[in-house]
Amino acid sequence: MKAPLFWNDKNIRSTLLIPASWLYRLAGWCRALIVRPYRSHLPVICVGNITSGGTGKTPVTAYLAQLAKSQGLAPVILSRGYGGTITAPTFVDPVHHDARICGDEPLLLSQSAPVLIARDRGEGARFIEAQNRFDIIIMDDGMQNPSLYKDSVIAVFDGKIGTQNGRIFPAGPLRTSLATGRGLADIILMNGSDETALASQLGDKRPLTFHLKAQAAIPALKKTKPLFAFAGIGRPERFFETLADEGYYLAQTKAFGDHHSYNQDDITALVEGARALSAMLITTHKDWVRLPPAIQKHIAYLPVSLHISPADEALLAAHLNANR
Repeated sequence: MKAPLFWNDKNIRSTLLIPASWLYRLAGWCRALIVRPYRSHLPVICVGNITSGGTGKTPVTAYLAQLAKSQGLAPVILSRGYGGTITAPTFVDPVHHDARICGDEPLLLSQSAPVLIARDRGEGARFIEAQNRFDIIIMDDGMQNPSLYKDSVIAVFDGKIGTQNGRIFPAGPLRTSLATGRGLADIILMNGSDETALASQLGDKRPLTFHLKAQAAIPALKKTKPLFAFAGIGRPERFFETLADEGYYLAQTKAFGDHHSYNQDDITALVEGARALSAMLITTHKDWVRLPPAIQKHIAYLPVSLHISPADEALLAAHLNANR
């Protein structure tokens, strides 16, 4: 889905959906009361969102896996595999799996560490334990999932939009109240500068700030060449802004819903639109892996990496070691 515009403020449409928000919260409470969480003998670090939509959670998960390895740990990433068809606990094999089978995020994360897909997170943790080759589980998403006990929770926010209207889904973007989410989080990470004064709402929890930056110039692409940028992620606008900040000329942009599955009509429209502008098509790495292999070689993607201050990286490393 695309984040609706009425999430940006407390308008009439948002207010009318408040009763639905109460039902959403009630369903969450009932689920938490019914489900008995499995407690793994391996430490479980959950990277999650208090808000719906893209915050940069996937690159944070990849970064933490790499940081864990630099600390001498053997991490494994546990993912639900959203958008894929796998149901039983399965390790992602980039050679034989594509995004249609395992989902786009697990496929990308497998470049950083082994990734296990499991719809039931508790079952997934048991499967991981049986391998006897990992010593820390990094759980991708699932902050509100009660099936697996979390030893630590890292909540990720987008500094540009914060909590928007501050209301709970579907009246707003929050998956739980900010007070509840803040209480669950051991560490809060903020993607980009705090443009909504979110830090003032987090009490004594100082957010650690990170930035997503292009790893390098796009191969064989001059910054004067016009681009037709498209993306189906939580916040496509951030991708477009990143390209502009890097000095690339955007002739046109096209936003799709998060995890959009590109069909032939989509691809034809994109190719024809780019041709009319004499532009090159470009997308995110997450979108690129969802494209048919035959079209991938004709479309560029922008590789990004996470940048954080040495002091904050040291805090995260200490946190990982404290849970080992």
